[in-house]
Amino acid sequence: MTTSAIRSASLARRERQKAETRQSILDAARELFVSEGVEATTMRAIAARIGYTPTAIYHHFRDKDALIQELCLADFSALGQAMHKIGRIEDPVDRVRRMAYAYTDFALDNTSQYRFMFMTPPTQSLAIAHEEIHKRPEEDAYLFLLDTVTEGINLGVYRPELSDPVELAQIFWGGIHGIISLWLTHCGNPHIILRDPRETIRTQCDLIIRGALRNPTH
Repeated sequence: MTTSAIRSASLARRERQKAETRQSILDAARELFVSEGVEATTMRAIAARIGYTPTAIYHHFRDKDALIQELCLADFSALGQAMHKIGRIEDPVDRVRRMAYAYTDFALDNTSQYRFMFMTPPTQSLAIAHEEIHKRPEEDAYLFLLDTVTEGINLGVYRPELSDPVELAQIFWGGIHGIISLWLTHCGNPHIILRDPRETIRTQCDLIIRGALRNPTH
């Protein structure tokens, strides 16, 4: 192996280790933000979680706000990409249904991310991340939902009194979020028998959509 190749391999290894360390910091921060709260979590606590010194973390993030913003961007981008993977389904009603399933899969397969994104109090850093995601329509899950609902309203598939796309989008989203939140917070409660959330959300989607349609046989 030439000297140049050795240097290239060494550089690639250092970059990989740096990326892995950065991801470990983000994962530890997310877990602490969910369990302890964003305000209560310090950079020192995040460092202790993964066995690093606070100084080592500051080599990757200038402060906690920078860490929060990158974490928010990564998680909301992942959700947006998961939603958009369903593709451009022709029928906006079927598209809403498939989006609900994709959203549910993301939430239940990535519970730490979901709790951080939608079940912790918002911060200024989170607001900044939302603004950044809004500049990337291909990664904006809420914009995808809103556009799909708007398309259905413009095509006249929903009842005439359901003319506000923001309201209708939030009805769809809120219903799904409610089932997921119940599952994440109460699935271990022996006094509340919760059905499989994926199956419950499929039934819920059918009920909400059928109730919203101008022609329920659509």
